[in-house]
Amino acid sequence: MTFLTEFATRAQAVSGHRDLDVVPGELLAAVRALSDDDVLAVFEEAAAVMGCLERLTVVTAAVIAERSAAPHGGLAGTRGHRSPVALIQEITGGSRADATRAVRVGASLLDDACGAGSTGDGGEDKRTPHAAIAPWHAGLRQAMLAGVVTTAQHDAIRRGLGEPPDSDDARAVWAVAAEQLMGEVPGLPVEEVVKRARAVRDALDPAGAEDRFARRFQGRSWRMWTDGEGVHHARIDFDDEMFAWVDSIIGAALRPRRGGPRFMTEAERADADSLVRDGRTNEQLTYDLMMDVVRAGALASAEDVFGARQPGVRLVAVRDAVGARDAFGRFLGVAHVEDGGAALPGSVLDKALCETARVLVSVDGAGNPLDVGREQRLSTAKQRLALAARDGGCMWPGCDRPPSYCEAHHSDHWCAEQGRTDVDRGILLCRFHHLLLHNQGWKITRDGRGPFLLHPPGGEPIVLRSKSPVRWAWDPPPDRAGWRAASTEAHPRPDRSAEVVGGWACQQGLDVEGQVDDLPQQPAERR
Repeated sequence: MTFLTEFATRAQAVSGHRDLDVVPGELLAAVRALSDDDVLAVFEEAAAVMGCLERLTVVTAAVIAERSAAPHGGLAGTRGHRSPVALIQEITGGSRADATRAVRVGASLLDDACGAGSTGDGGEDKRTPHAAIAPWHAGLRQAMLAGVVTTAQHDAIRRGLGEPPDSDDARAVWAVAAEQLMGEVPGLPVEEVVKRARAVRDALDPAGAEDRFARRFQGRSWRMWTDGEGVHHARIDFDDEMFAWVDSIIGAALRPRRGGPRFMTEAERADADSLVRDGRTNEQLTYDLMMDVVRAGALASAEDVFGARQPGVRLVAVRDAVGARDAFGRFLGVAHVEDGGAALPGSVLDKALCETARVLVSVDGAGNPLDVGREQRLSTAKQRLALAARDGGCMWPGCDRPPSYCEAHHSDHWCAEQGRTDVDRGILLCRFHHLLLHNQGWKITRDGRGPFLLHPPGGEPIVLRSKSPVRWAWDPPPDRAGWRAASTEAHPRPDRSAEVVGGWACQQGLDVEGQVDDLPQQPAERR
């Protein structure tokens, strides 16, 4: 199907809704008169038309950028603009960010060969048609042009994966990773696509993760100033580790406000209800909390400041993926923050192993550990850690609630179906979606060790996908020895261990170890 044929077909689908054949001022009333199914159909068809237009916009933006290369003689310059972004922004009337993204995505379409444009000493173009090599993202580019992924998803995967190390093997690995990510993106928000792509990148390139962490750590800063009205301001640029800590502090205090899990004791419920009824905004509560933390310091107990749940950062890492060290003695591997999945490099994990305790969780090849049958109604602490590592948060499609905001749902109902409290039958859901499932006729099932299926009332089942940044432990990305930054000869990797550092799941019955970095606590024995 040609592009214009596809566009005409999708536009025809929208024009088939004769109830919308009204003057513009009556369009809202016409849509309000449609049934629920028709409203959703119109929106989906309109989104498909927009997808076609976005592809056309990106392609034309690429050509505008290409023809604007000369500062004054290029297309943008001859129209009186400093850059193609400024020209596109004037045409669309949109934001600079949207125009920049159109040019950025369009620029990737111009990468038709590795080393394109290189010249010899005499200035002649050394590239020949037979020497052209397709870039690693050629398949991703083709999928976007064919409408398989949206322009936003294409941009998210490109930005998340970044550029591979300069070797043919690395580019081949990145190409396979991009292909695998394309299979996961349907229905996912762009923010989740970026997170997944970054998790893949860090799993493939732990040396690069160390470098990225070091750059952000170098950029850390705290700046305070007073404006002309006498209002005092502050700006903080966090490094990755301290951001995770502060985010944990705020989450521990505000979790009832943000839809965290239900509380079990009367005292906990009373505290949560009091916080929900508090007249302060979340921003004001956060400010007061942080000032209490600064003021209290080491003089107050954790309960005085944080309430029921003491804050802490859990790091999750697979032992089998960590252990080799670079020339500086740093772990070549990454750990992931349990809530949110942000990657922290091996040097941070190494430090945490010296300072804090850790928890070992044994799993099977699908990431399912620790069966306890019907002896216990609620999931154990280790099972919660395993569920967090396997599911990565609320498994409901489109939900972004992290593991600490979730409850463990029995896919086999505890009473009606004699359900077991086994990890392979449990799944993480946030409070909102857990209650929605029980009260509105939804159901989650699983056939053996297959995927969890969400059954809408009267609808087709939806396959639920893990949101964990460490799900590669049981679905690993390709690994090609020889292209990584550190020498494996100088620091040989151990045999694939039957243990995992950090709390994820692994292949073929490997053990999983959850790095619990819940400070303050008694430090573990140094190694």
